[in-house]
Amino acid sequence: MSAKRSKARPTAVRLAALGVTGALLVLLSGCDVGSHVDGFGWPQNGITEQSKRMYDLWIGSVVAALIVGVFVWGLIFWCVIRYRKRGEKLPVQTRFNMPMEFLYTIAPVLVVSVLFYYTAIVQTDVNKQTANPAVTVEVEAFKWNWQFNYQDGPTENGRVGKTVTSTLGTTEVIPVLVLPTGRTIRFEETSRDVIHSFWVPELLFKRDVFPGNVRNVFEVTIDQTGAYVGRCAELCGTYHSMMNFELRAVSGDDYDKFLAAKQAGQSTQQALQSIGQDPLASTTSPFPTRRDLSNFNPGGTAAGTGS
Repeated sequence: MSAKRSKARPTAVRLAALGVTGALLVLLSGCDVGSHVDGFGWPQNGITEQSKRMYDLWIGSVVAALIVGVFVWGLIFWCVIRYRKRGEKLPVQTRFNMPMEFLYTIAPVLVVSVLFYYTAIVQTDVNKQTANPAVTVEVEAFKWNWQFNYQDGPTENGRVGKTVTSTLGTTEVIPVLVLPTGRTIRFEETSRDVIHSFWVPELLFKRDVFPGNVRNVFEVTIDQTGAYVGRCAELCGTYHSMMNFELRAVSGDDYDKFLAAKQAGQSTQQALQSIGQDPLASTTSPFPTRRDLSNFNPGGTAAGTGS
């Protein structure tokens, strides 16, 4: 009877291992694992090459974690079943198991090392800056709006790029930042007052905008056209929630025409119409600031009039 059980157990273990391996192969066989499980919680609508690399790193990390988890859970359940209590007699007690101790010491180090390696590669790639970006935009944040300055080159070696034309947001008009697809775009961020944060959700990351001489610089390459809402993601004051903008990604030719129209003296709205784009932001709209009323006094008493 015992011999039959000993033969059955290895067979069951092999079948379980084959089942787990088969499930993992099925899981990994698709072109995009994340598309079947909603990205494992990671947004899937990235519009830049950098965002797609971060997405792939996230999916790979989660799949690796699931493999490790399935293995650990399997060991736990196997131990619970294999070494469950049978009568009053204690099972054989052992002091140590060198192969097992070696496994659970070296395996985590290997897993962490591999994840660290790929994380370092992706992080370096995302933060990489080119010598001559095709487009340079200075992002100026202030309470509570944005100004986008299109410059003739990046700030390097003490040289500050010359502003060719600008787009300034107001309380009534959401600023539209027009950028080309397929070109390297450098953002140089600065603030006039407090810390803000430049965030376009489809870029899959955000960067703080600091006051003073600190310029937060990063580069992206947008690979699809469209209109995307942008926000301030740092609590910066009373009208923080109203500090929105729109990123309008257009083709390279349309971008060149837009820039030429701006340099010719047209407003941002006129230049957008000249390339067949909506003149106003379509992903967000101005918020009622109600700055002429006191929200704390009854009867709509005008702000600043006293009691």
